[in-house]
Amino acid sequence: MKDILSSNKLTPPFLGVSTGIESWEGQGTLYRIQSPVDGLEIGSVKGGDKGDFERVIVQSEKAFRKWRLIPAPQRGEIVRQFGDELRKQKDKLGALVSYEMGKSLQEGLGEVQEMIDICDFAVGMSRQLYGLQMHSERPEHRMLEQWHPLGIVGIISAFNFPVAVWAWNTALAWICGNVCVWKPSEKTPFTALACQRIMTEVIKRNHLPEGICSLIIGGKDIGEQMAAHSKVALVSATGSTKMGKSVAQVVAARLGKSILELGGNNAIIISDNADLSHAIPAVVFGAVGTCGQRCTSTRRLIVHASKYDELVNQLIKAYDQIKIGNPLDEKNHVGPLIDKQAVENYVKTIETAIEQGGKVLTGNHVLDSQEFLSGCYVKPTVIEAKSSMEIVQNETFAPILYVMKYSTLEDAIDIQNAVPQGLSSSIFTLNIRESEQFLSVAGSDCGIANVNIGTSGAEIGGAFGGEKETGGGRESGSDAWKSYMRRQTCTINYGDKLPLAQGIKFEL
Repeated sequence: MKDILSSNKLTPPFLGVSTGIESWEGQGTLYRIQSPVDGLEIGSVKGGDKGDFERVIVQSEKAFRKWRLIPAPQRGEIVRQFGDELRKQKDKLGALVSYEMGKSLQEGLGEVQEMIDICDFAVGMSRQLYGLQMHSERPEHRMLEQWHPLGIVGIISAFNFPVAVWAWNTALAWICGNVCVWKPSEKTPFTALACQRIMTEVIKRNHLPEGICSLIIGGKDIGEQMAAHSKVALVSATGSTKMGKSVAQVVAARLGKSILELGGNNAIIISDNADLSHAIPAVVFGAVGTCGQRCTSTRRLIVHASKYDELVNQLIKAYDQIKIGNPLDEKNHVGPLIDKQAVENYVKTIETAIEQGGKVLTGNHVLDSQEFLSGCYVKPTVIEAKSSMEIVQNETFAPILYVMKYSTLEDAIDIQNAVPQGLSSSIFTLNIRESEQFLSVAGSDCGIANVNIGTSGAEIGGAFGGEKETGGGRESGSDAWKSYMRRQTCTINYGDKLPLAQGIKFEL
């Protein structure tokens, strides 16, 4: 097994990021991880099997019995310490995210900043796990509700945000009194191992049981075991809609709880009242950021007919300025796709779009593997399309943007909503009537609706998630913490009589 610290294939920014893989003793599949940046092998990790997972669950149960008894503000203190350690490791961990996953260095650093932000949010929330007190209809009675931890929270995360989404879940789950078991994407295990090591040091320093934070690397079989396990009270899963439907069915069959963050097919509406100087940068970042591999990436651009030609011309000029290359070089805007399978999906999707009547306006090119050694670099692509094209209904994790026209705002909203997914949406307009209609009950059907900003770049203060085939789950801010707890309604009789509800008389 190769240790990332001793590998001579890694560049200096990674020195000092401990992944702790020397302690990993999984009995499952051996994963050899290549960086999409340069095609070189980062290292190998042996994943876990079913027996390993059961051992993790046993340790998690033991840890939960102790962790749940610690007052929430004290649990928040542990999360605060974790956040402080992330601050110390931000540059190195961000670079590791960039190298293992392929997103730009600034996006890698931004992802670690999201982890820090959710820790800050959770620390404050640890003193605000409020219940309600209600007036009873019976004299000398008091009613209230309170919140208790669920137990073990299972987290399945995807490669595109290899650490941030885990932190969204764990920071809140921990302050709520739960313990967490994490199955990261088998495509990005090293960033997960680094995070595990950082939290493990915090746990050891505070003399707490290690089962508060557990990690198991594996494929579909481990995810299925987590979903089916009766001891996992909540499964929070991020990934494809296909995966989410499978998880939802298995968890629901045992009446467990789930949070699902699945596919997005996000649209931006460009009104005839839009300020294009704001719209163009938002569209470009939304479509090409993380090489189109965000669940909130902009997939569809719905443009008023009067603005269409002007916008398309400006958009193509902007795409011509995009610099593609090693994401660790801050001069580059776009790095690689995650692997060659993603490249194949990129090529196949464009071919299908052309077959269905689409017209490529720019892009449609896999970059020469002699210059871009991993063979995972592609040119961001813009395709003139119609909303009726079947391919437009699908989400492809690649920098492919479909552009189409509309005549009335009602038509634009109908086009936006006429896909199975419902994650993020946006409108650019300086007309308050249009913006308010877009945000109204007759407007966007997505979990996120923005005005004069793009579809990507959600802040942790708001609840994150979407509707329809996006899964309906909510993570991160607002009152998303409630998903990680069980509600208990309590009635206390402090009088000397026993009146029944609804005035019922029962005498013996």
